[in-house]
Amino acid sequence: MTDFLTYLTNLFAFDDQHPLLFTQFHFWAFFFIVYIGFCLIVSLGEKRSRRRLTHLPTNLRISKARRLWRNGYLFFVSLFFYYKTSGNYVALLIFSTIVGYLLGIWFDNLAHRQATTGHSTQSTQSTRKTLMVVGVVINLAVLCYFKYAYFFTDIFNTIASTHYSIANAIILPVGISFFTFQNISYIVDVYKGKVRHADNILDFGFYTTFFPQLVAGPIIRADQFVPQLYKPYFLTRRQFGIAVFWILNGLVKKLVLSDYLAVSFVDRVFDNPLLYTSFENFSALLVYSLQVYADFSGYTDIAIGVAMLMGFYLPTNFNSPYKATNPAGFWKRWHISLSNWLKDYLYIPLGGNRNGTVGTYLIPTIMLLIVALMAKSRWVWLVAGGAVAVLTLVYLLFPRHRKDFTTNLNNFDTMLLGGMWHGASFNFITWGALNGLGILVYKSWKRWGPWTRIIVIALVYLAIKAAYHYYPYPVLSMFHFAFMVITAAILLLNLVPAFGGKHYRGSKFKSTVTLVWNTFLTFIFISFTRLFFRSGSNLDPATANEVAWRTATQMVERIGGHWNLEQIPAILHNYSTVFVIFLIGMVVHWLPDRFKRRYRLWFAQMPLWLMVPTVVLTVVVVYQFITADLQPFIYFQF
Repeated sequence: MTDFLTYLTNLFAFDDQHPLLFTQFHFWAFFFIVYIGFCLIVSLGEKRSRRRLTHLPTNLRISKARRLWRNGYLFFVSLFFYYKTSGNYVALLIFSTIVGYLLGIWFDNLAHRQATTGHSTQSTQSTRKTLMVVGVVINLAVLCYFKYAYFFTDIFNTIASTHYSIANAIILPVGISFFTFQNISYIVDVYKGKVRHADNILDFGFYTTFFPQLVAGPIIRADQFVPQLYKPYFLTRRQFGIAVFWILNGLVKKLVLSDYLAVSFVDRVFDNPLLYTSFENFSALLVYSLQVYADFSGYTDIAIGVAMLMGFYLPTNFNSPYKATNPAGFWKRWHISLSNWLKDYLYIPLGGNRNGTVGTYLIPTIMLLIVALMAKSRWVWLVAGGAVAVLTLVYLLFPRHRKDFTTNLNNFDTMLLGGMWHGASFNFITWGALNGLGILVYKSWKRWGPWTRIIVIALVYLAIKAAYHYYPYPVLSMFHFAFMVITAAILLLNLVPAFGGKHYRGSKFKSTVTLVWNTFLTFIFISFTRLFFRSGSNLDPATANEVAWRTATQMVERIGGHWNLEQIPAILHNYSTVFVIFLIGMVVHWLPDRFKRRYRLWFAQMPLWLMVPTVVLTVVVVYQFITADLQPFIYFQF
């Protein structure tokens, strides 16, 4: 009896060494029990509804009763799930839920009072706007404290030459960025009237804590998910098959691709770049791009499948992002829920593609000022001042292009803050800035003709070549080689067609070559920016800036240094399994969407007598790839 009580205590207690991960048996045992309870509640609700139908004039009260049982059950189950993942930080989740729920009621009550009593529209709107701002500030304040306390302290100490420290270690609650953005979405959407406030705390609590997507997304918007709270449970045989497919697909991505590539190659190189060759460092960047995609999209696939089994539908979060032919297209395919959130709640409020606001100019100015103050170098001050001067002159001298200027600046600001959302480190900010710069370059490039493109890329190449001649730094060596290849490709794709006649310019061959080249170039660019993303990941916030920057610098030193081509065959042989899995993963990723839909539907329509052994066989094969220590999902830290 004592052993049994000890087992129950351990089962329900928080254990930071064994959180509930999708890749652990404990989670699937947890979900199996939860799903049985869910099915019982749904089936009892249906029977009760049929019994009461003869006594009630409408179905409204029946739907409400069934909804409360179902949503309330999933709300408390989700709280338990988060407790098992983050311990006492579940109180923070409950606090955030209560704040959002009360504000939603307050918004709608003010609007109702205005409509029924004729109160001043201006004063009511002012009160509602104030409440909305307060709700957003509360959520952001909590996020900033837990996520950016060390970061801001480090900035202050560097600028002021002080040595302040945070007395107690701050542990980042799992998924705080996701449920914070989700609550902000609800507050803003109810304020704008896009969605009505949740009827009760159980419904709203279920929305904010739904466990499949709670700790790593996708970010579910209020106007997308709240209406599902009031719909009855519905799952067809095909939908069941699709849900199982997504779960298996996610497990394969996570365990076979992501974890294996990380443990066998990527983590080794990033832990000590100087121990590895230039080719290995460069390869680690490319392989990491597949690893992080397989990790994050794998989590999303499992979350979508688990939610679908319970009759709820999460938004698509990935759409084959490495098929993108430009940086802007990549961000329409990668982490789509975050991209859409940033567009609706940051980019558009900043002015979007209409105009500029105070925030448009304030955000980059503050960032440049912080960098200049921290660097304490006159050269950095000159570069920062020169950048501001050039942007100001462009704005003043070209009034016809001011709209494009502010649109581009709003895009850049959005990517900059999107990078900061990912982590409290200048590496993440650099990563966001590079992505923003890539989007701006692409948009300018798209407007230029072939000759303009050739001239610009040639001038950039000559400038880098000259700089490398006088200052042979590894980073300039890397850019020198990259732009040499890019210049040659641009000449082939633009100069040769100019003299090849209409038939060549419109040929299918040229279109295919251009598509392949643009896809390849985008993948290389995105992989290079990941150098700064990966260097800042999984680090102690107190030392993140220093360690991350050192790792990034060492990798650039290696990649931009001497390449011994004779070593490449031996490296390919030693890591043959890694490169084969990487190649297979990329080929599957690049398969046509229609082909993927076909085999997904084929699996979903498979008879149960065949589906069950297929699932068992897949699980057995997948779990052969499990490493000694299960790797946490990368986006848990965000």
